[in-house]
Amino acid sequence: MSHPLVEQLRFARSELQRALAGLSDEEASRRFLPMNCIAWNVGHLAWQEQRYWLTAAQDGAMVRPALDTEFAYGAPASTPSLAQIWVVWREVTAATDPWLDAVTTEKLAELLTVRGWGITTTYGSLMLRVIDHYWYHIGESMAIRQLLGHTHLPDFVGGIDTEAPYRPERE
Repeated sequence: MSHPLVEQLRFARSELQRALAGLSDEEASRRFLPMNCIAWNVGHLAWQEQRYWLTAAQDGAMVRPALDTEFAYGAPASTPSLAQIWVVWREVTAATDPWLDAVTTEKLAELLTVRGWGITTTYGSLMLRVIDHYWYHIGESMAIRQLLGHTHLPDFVGGIDTEAPYRPERE
């Protein structure tokens, strides 16, 4: 069984997918300034997962190096295809899953210095940052969908009680 925080990350991932279900490429690439488009946000989340769970946690590993320039924090806005960026996101998250499956409470408490930040943090703090980042962009995406005129959008927070209920750490 995965660590409880990993279960929460996976739930956030599934909620992102649920929030964007039925969205067209054209809709996902529309920008309402100053926000980025929804498709860019998906690429941005893939960048963060790659950066933390591959590059930082696994000695510089990367499956999609272009994420570092195209979707990093502060990268120029773009309007990628949602269909294409979902392929990238799935590739990155699949590559991170083995590390996430093996993560322990001890590993989450381990200190590291994240390349380019010059600060020391823990994998646990990074995990919380990623989970919260997903929820931030889910909310932003729902606001964009409302601006697009979408109605009958999913309610949040989905099936957390059955899909990712609270579970104490047992290690």
